[in-house]
Amino acid sequence: MSATRSKIIFRIVLVTVAAIVMSQVCWAGLANRFIQKTAFKGKYDILITFAAPVDKDWALNKDNFRVYEEPDPDIKLEISNITLSPDKKKLLLHFDEELNQNQPHVVIIKDIHSSEGKNLGTAMVKAKKLYLGLLFSIFIGAMLIHNFVFTKYLGLCVFFGTSQKKSTAVGMGITFTIVMVASAMMSWFLYQFVLKPFHLDYLQIIVFIGLVSLSVQAVDTILRKVNPILFKAFGVYLVLVIANCIILAVPLILADNEYNAAESFMLAMGAGLGFLVALFLMSSVRERLELANVPPTYRGLPIAFVVAGLFALAFLGFSGMSIF
Repeated sequence: MSATRSKIIFRIVLVTVAAIVMSQVCWAGLANRFIQKTAFKGKYDILITFAAPVDKDWALNKDNFRVYEEPDPDIKLEISNITLSPDKKKLLLHFDEELNQNQPHVVIIKDIHSSEGKNLGTAMVKAKKLYLGLLFSIFIGAMLIHNFVFTKYLGLCVFFGTSQKKSTAVGMGITFTIVMVASAMMSWFLYQFVLKPFHLDYLQIIVFIGLVSLSVQAVDTILRKVNPILFKAFGVYLVLVIANCIILAVPLILADNEYNAAESFMLAMGAGLGFLVALFLMSSVRERLELANVPPTYRGLPIAFVVAGLFALAFLGFSGMSIF
């Protein structure tokens, strides 16, 4: 009899706990469905759009909101001001400090009250950039805004060595882009699934150099068979790709920023095409300089450095540009 009674009590407790859990899940789901959209608005605001009007007193209480960057949940961002739209459906959280929109921001909304006085529970939502916009920003940033040659001054040895003719420059740019993408994706895979899980992050430079060397050797072998003329035109500069600062910088950047596969691909593609753009622009000018009346002391590398400096000044015009 006691055993039967214990079973009945256990079942009652189990059903009660399940009911509480299910009710919390339902309330949380209802609260999240009540929020239609959460997005950044400008540099200092987060806009929250509700499906129906909310209670004004509840909405203007800062204690009902907790905001932090997703990677740093312990650092709470202070809300300086809250504005509610006249229709009571849009809430604007204002911050004194500029928001780092490169990171998703988590907004915890406590005990949402509708205008009818109903408590819809607590919701957790995220404000982040449009993902396709983020990918495009990474791509354009690596290719133009933060061009590795004209803004970071990396890879100059190969840049000056292969930018004398357009044909060589374009071939080198395409080859470099292929090597860049292949080595970056292999580096990302090894970093995420080998180095990080086994706490071997300190070996990343050695591993990345090895992967770049492997990629360049493969391109060297294929190019020797497929296009011997282009292979001879590259000469020693194809081997110099192994020690190119750009091709080593990109895997380090994607590892440091914890990019996923798509973001890593866009960074590598942007860096490679940015190098191709830099080579093409430089080779176009240097071909014309061969026919120009350049003073003897400036012929060759000196005038090339002057032209590169002018291109760098032009590319500084992209600095500070923000896309999406």
